[in-house]
Amino acid sequence: MAGAPGVGPGGGAGGGAAAGLKTYFKTPEGRYKLQYEKTHSAVLHYSHGGKTVSQLTVAYLKEKPASQGSQPSTPSSSSGMRSAAARLLGSGNGSKALSFGGGNGANRAVAGSSRLGGGLGTSTNLGGSQGVTNYDGKGTYIVFNAADTLFISDLNSQEKDPIKSIHFSNSNPLCHAFDPEAKEGHDLIIGMGSGDVYSMSLRQQLQDPGRKPVAAQHYNKGDKDGSSNGSRCTSVAWVPEREGIFVVSHSDGNLYVYDKNKDGNTDCTFPAVKDQSQFMVVHAKSSKSNPVARWHICQGSINAISFSPDGAYLATVGRDGYLRVFDFSKEQLIFGGRSYYGALLCCTWSSDGKYLLTGGEDDLVQVWSMDDRKIVAWGEGHNSWVSGVAFDSYWSPPSSDGNGENVYRFGSVGQDTQLLLWDLALDEIVVPLRHPSSASPTFSGGSPAHWENACPPTGVLQPSPRMRDVPKLSPLVAHRVHADPLSGLVFTNESILTICREGLIKIWARPDQSENNQQSNSSEFILGSPVPKDRVITSSNKAGSSFKKPSSVLVT
Repeated sequence: MAGAPGVGPGGGAGGGAAAGLKTYFKTPEGRYKLQYEKTHSAVLHYSHGGKTVSQLTVAYLKEKPASQGSQPSTPSSSSGMRSAAARLLGSGNGSKALSFGGGNGANRAVAGSSRLGGGLGTSTNLGGSQGVTNYDGKGTYIVFNAADTLFISDLNSQEKDPIKSIHFSNSNPLCHAFDPEAKEGHDLIIGMGSGDVYSMSLRQQLQDPGRKPVAAQHYNKGDKDGSSNGSRCTSVAWVPEREGIFVVSHSDGNLYVYDKNKDGNTDCTFPAVKDQSQFMVVHAKSSKSNPVARWHICQGSINAISFSPDGAYLATVGRDGYLRVFDFSKEQLIFGGRSYYGALLCCTWSSDGKYLLTGGEDDLVQVWSMDDRKIVAWGEGHNSWVSGVAFDSYWSPPSSDGNGENVYRFGSVGQDTQLLLWDLALDEIVVPLRHPSSASPTFSGGSPAHWENACPPTGVLQPSPRMRDVPKLSPLVAHRVHADPLSGLVFTNESILTICREGLIKIWARPDQSENNQQSNSSEFILGSPVPKDRVITSSNKAGSSFKKPSSVLVT
């Protein structure tokens, strides 16, 4: 499946009203309930280069340092309610933001100003900069792109429309990343369809009422050989523990390393890539050049990149179907492996850096081990391409037997419009026992991934193993969350965020949070017509967790 057919302007907003969509889904720990939605209105600008798929970034903006000017958050007539709302969410998502794919859509033009939605159910229009310069901005925001516009919404507010839109006149923004640990200066980077990159301050964008980027730094990778000109940006990421360093991947298989503290417009020339199939790193000749290095990763597009939490390792997935894991400092390929079919589209790390997830055109979710340097499990449950994967680092199993540390919860979304939740229990994973004389494998509950102990040598790309030789996972729950194909998800402390290609974002409150929200907000909205009770589909193979749960998949 190559994605869903397009919808007209405003189609993303209409997706939430599709008949048959439930406003909750069940898990062993309770119900996740649809809390509210975010989207954009139906005013489309010119879309440079055709229709684009958005990306979703959750950005936690810390309190404004005193050294950066005005005193933080003195409530005023124009920003008092917003500032108060931002503070209510100050203890929410304080971890490094995750970035995933998103939907298509449009921007709402507010006559001469950006519309600030009040976090307490009110809204104010700021016609000028008065009162805005003192705006602290502390809180959690949703950043997503659609067509030629970047949108910013307040995660704390139930206001559906964005509070800020930034219009780009020459190209479409395709990907972005936020650095919550940025000590000074710019913390938001944006990759464009033209291959150009911009960095800017999120707080400065929120303070300005206009619709153009404010004090943005423009970077151009500067290849003069013509081989990379026009190659679109596919993913951007800040390097953890490396202040001011970020990387940008492109559709031509190249990845560039930038330093935000250097001038972005210095002349920088890299030699032509002679062998598209070979990994090669070239550093800029001048210490003043930016980008500072070019990594040629693969032939064809790099579709996604992700750094390990400590910044030591960089994972990439590409059009050629390979996951590659590099030692970033040593600029060395550690290991790699291939999908079962087609391209890989997304990747992410566990919070402890021990495991990676990948998803792609084979409709599978694959679990990779850094220790074993290979795939250790694969999950079957999607009916189309897997477009987003993420570990839930905020979840902990409701058990008291001390085995919770061996259980990982993760999620995946796909073009089949479904959100799947999975439990990876390393002590109870189903391991195939190979019998060469038998046409079909037998299964046994044993220690994880020890059916073949050989660790691949460093720097070697491995073919995909036989599926019957790798433990199989089945999802804990499968829920159709949108009417349109999904392209990203993010876990926060209070909720799960999902986004479809058409620009509709849904916030699903966790079981403990949804109970509190139901008590404080009696106006829970209902989407679509009633649906019969959950259908239970029996699964033959599962990965159990350390707490008891039904050996079935909940399709809600």
